Order: sequence, then structure tokens, then C-alpha cells
Amino acid sequence: MIFRPFYRFDTGCAAYLLGCGGEGKCVVVDPHERSVDVYLAFAASKGMRITHVIDTHVHADHPSGGPELARKAEAAYCLHESATVDLDFEPLCDGQLITVGNVRISVLHTPGHTPESISLLVTDLRRGDDPWFVLTGDTLFVGAVGRPDLAGRARERASELHDSIHERLLTLPDELEVYPAHFLGSTCGVGLSGKPSSTIGFEKRWNPLLSRSRDEFVEALSRVPPAAAAMERLVGAP
Repeated sequence: MIFRPFYRFDTGCAAYLLGCGGEGKCVVVDPHERSVDVYLAFAASKGMRITHVIDTHVHADHPSGGPELARKAEAAYCLHESATVDLDFEPLCDGQLITVGNVRISVLHTPGHTPESISLLVTDLRRGDDPWFVLTGDTLFVGAVGRPDLAGRARERASELHDSIHERLLTLPDELEVYPAHFLGSTCGVGLSGKPSSTIGFEKRWNPLLSRSRDEFVEALSRVPPAAAAMERLVGAP
């Protein structure tokens, strides 16, 4: 597998390119609009063709580079099937598998930050049948979780987020690596670490929100600072 994170330290955004070097195919996840040509150049340098561009959710802190990247790469642009956006996309459903050579990507619907949020469980079949890492989007961060207020009904979304994290992510193996869509510098969560990756086991042990009851979790997230007006314009209530 070829796996390359792309970090924007000015905005605390992370994007990821992953794929199979043998078959020359790859996927880009959560691309930033100002880095589209960077992803294309890296893929070309490795002799790879981008086949899928996936946004884990409709982004609020920056316009997605997904549609433009998909157009330039002649790739499928993908969102969860529940996304409400005014553009064409290939719908993804919970449990769906995307196979790119020796790389297998399993879609996990993890609503809470937004209704359409997904995480992507990645397996490198050359290493074995067990998953290697999970791309958690804005559901689970290092030391924090995604804010639940951007799509309206914040307390309801916070309860959904609690269930997504505890029932879908924390049930994964402790040694599984975690790569979120943001780190310190983003406004999509509160208390994010400057370290851009972690493991499931480390977050279970040290993430302060994950040891709270559902009620405590919801109450804590109800106190996040108000979203900026620009964020509310990018992600409207469904």
C-alpha cells in the first residue's frame, strides 16, 4: 500500500491518499480545495491514477476540493448516501467495500458531527486480512471529538456522535491507527491535539470525552463555542 497524509498547518486540515502501487490506483480522502494539484502531482509521481475521491462529510471549515479533484482526475466523487448537496456524487452506504488493488476500504456510517459523516476502515491485503487503520473524518479526533452543532439539533446529534464513537469505532481493535480529518488549528472540534494521528487504544485511555456517560458527553458538547457564520453557510441544516 501507498499511504500519504497531506497536512495543512494553516487550517489544521488533513487529507489522505492511499492505494495500490502494483495496480497504479488510489483514493483521495477529504481533499482541501487549495491542494488539488498537489494530490494530482503526487499520484502522477507514483504512477497512480485516482479512481475515487471521498469526502467523509460535507465540510464546514473550508470548501471541499473533492468535486474539482474528481473532475480533473476523471474519478468518482463520493459521499454518504444521506448527504444533501447540490451536486452529483456517487452514494456510499454503510458496510460498502471499495477495492483498489490490494487495498480494501470499508465504509462505516458514523453520524453525529453531521448526519452523513462516515469513517473509512482500511485493510492492506498484502499485510493480512485485519484492518490497519481507520480514517475517522470529523467523528473522532486525537484528544477530542467533532462538534455536533453544525447541522442543527445539537443535543440530538451529540447523542448520535456518542453512539457512533462507542458502538462503531471503540469496538475496533486497540492497536488500530486513527487518522482524523483535523488536528490543532481547526474549529471543527474543541481541544484537538497537535499530534495528527493516534490509536483506538490510546484514545480510549486518554481522550477525556470518551470516559463520560452519554448524558455527560452530550452536556459537555452543548457548551462548545458558537460556530462561525462562515461555517454555518457551508453546512446548512438538513
